[in-house]
Amino acid sequence: MTEIVVIIIAYLLGSIPSGVWVGQLFFQTDIRQHGSGSSGTTNTFRVLGKNAGTVVLILDIAKGTVAALLPLWFGLSLHPMIVGIFAVIGHVYPIFAGFKGGKAVATSAGIVLGAQPLLALILLIIWAGILYSSSMVSLASIITAIIAALASLFLGDLVFAVIIWAAMILVLVRHRSNIERIKKGEENRVPFGRKPSGN
Repeated sequence: MTEIVVIIIAYLLGSIPSGVWVGQLFFQTDIRQHGSGSSGTTNTFRVLGKNAGTVVLILDIAKGTVAALLPLWFGLSLHPMIVGIFAVIGHVYPIFAGFKGGKAVATSAGIVLGAQPLLALILLIIWAGILYSSSMVSLASIITAIIAALASLFLGDLVFAVIIWAAMILVLVRHRSNIERIKKGEENRVPFGRKPSGN
């Protein structure tokens, strides 16, 4: 019974629509009405700018990290990645935002942080480096997700690897339109130094 409760908590944590709430509270903007229509980190960067995007990034990562640590806190033998993936599902299909959520990158990173902190730090550095050089959150997220999946083959256990690969596939599927725009050279870039476009 406790295991079920923990899984439900993880899903509800993931369902917290950080981007939507930050946009509505501080910018009077529903980011789902702008950009890609997503409520996640990438669209927050695009619509509200780097400061709001950074805050949402941290919050979305925290959702995954807390979820992955729940088994430890509750003294359960459940694998942290198994619990964490429910936070990812909640992020993508949030009950608090009409089941229309983000693209799973930040929350997936959060569960890696809870299970493999050193790997998560390395991936964050890679993500930030690609973002800095390209100004495209989507490109940084896609490449980092692929690197994470490859790294999982050599780090952690089978459960860790399987869930990381599942998360990577989910990230790629959720970024289909971004991939097409990247190929065409039409992908949006982070509005560094610009005011949010939603106001």
